[in-house]
Formats: sequence, structure tokens, C-alpha cells
Amino acid sequence: MAHPVVHFEIGCRDLDKTGKFFGELFGWQIQRNGPASTIDTGSPEGIPGHITALGHEPQHYTMFYVEVEDIQGCLDKAVSLGGKTLVPPVRIPTGTFAWFADPDGNTIGLLKRG
Repeated sequence: MAHPVVHFEIGCRDLDKTGKFFGELFGWQIQRNGPASTIDTGSPEGIPGHITALGHEPQHYTMFYVEVEDIQGCLDKAVSLGGKTLVPPVRIPTGTFAWFADPDGNTIGLLKRG
């Protein structure tokens, strides 16, 4: 299976302020959708994304998500290569996600749809 980058996320403290900023800067359409705001970049190219305010640290971050078939297996492999699990697999309406840190401390998301 290929492992494409399939989603991006922007963390913030204030969804409305951050959405307004990116909407005005890039012309993105930002739509509030529960605890997050979805981003429509207006192009069929690129990947979808969202803005979220977690209400706790980390407050400010950008992240990309890589699609994988086996989230726990990928986390285990990342750890064996010097990474660290940050958020174990979490079930969400669109599938399952997890976060890990690479050996330099960069946070990367994993996503399994469905």
C-alpha cells in the first residue's frame, strides 16, 4: 500500500480568528464543523484540512497526516526506528488517527479511514 499525505491540521487557540486569517490570506472557505473548522482551498489539487482548538497543549502547531492500513503497527515501527508515540490510536467518525514524534521531535499524524 502507498502511504500518501491525506490531510493537514492547523492548531490554534481561537478558531474564528485563525479561520479569518487564513480565509483572508489565501481565499480559503472556512466552515465551522463541531469542534473544528473544515478548510476548502477552492482547488481540486492538494489535500483537505481543518483548523482546531484543542483547549490544551499543544495550542499552536501544523501537522500532516499519512494514510496507513495498520496504525498500531506503524506506531510500533516508528518507535523501533527512534520515534515516540504521542497519541495512541483514537477512533473518530471518519476512521482512526494517532500521533507520533520522529527522532527530531516533529509530530506526524497517522490516519486510517473507515
